[in-house]
Amino acid sequence: MRTRDSDTVKAGVERASSRIAEILDVKGKVVKTGAMTSHCSDYGTDEEVYRARHPWSIHKAPFTDMQKGMDRLRVELPKDGWQIIRDGVDGSRAGSPQIVAESKGGEFAVDIRLHRASKVGNAPDLLEVTVESACYRSEQGLPRHP
Repeated sequence: MRTRDSDTVKAGVERASSRIAEILDVKGKVVKTGAMTSHCSDYGTDEEVYRARHPWSIHKAPFTDMQKGMDRLRVELPKDGWQIIRDGVDGSRAGSPQIVAESKGGEFAVDIRLHRASKVGNAPDLLEVTVESACYRSEQGLPRHP
């Protein structure tokens, strides 16, 4: 397992997220947070092993535009050095379309899901994206949180 600088890893996750947003090219309301660092659950919380995650979503866009964005990802991610690991439906009751991909070298992974609007709870059509880093040991010990 690599030892890395937490700020560098978070910046890399945000760059990968930005590139995925460019490929999607969906005009809507983007709900975005900055990348966050958390313990890597693969190693438990007793280990000083971390992962950076950058979740964000798009809503208030036509569902067909979001579907076209998913189609662009299927074509463009492999051209950008990503390997699509899964392209199908997630395990939810709704069976939402899902693409899971890993970057060349396995440094980053992305999980993209397209959710149809729900009449129960008034949930809108939503394109959900989560980019995360591979697990790493922090050079500084415990990562700084904003």
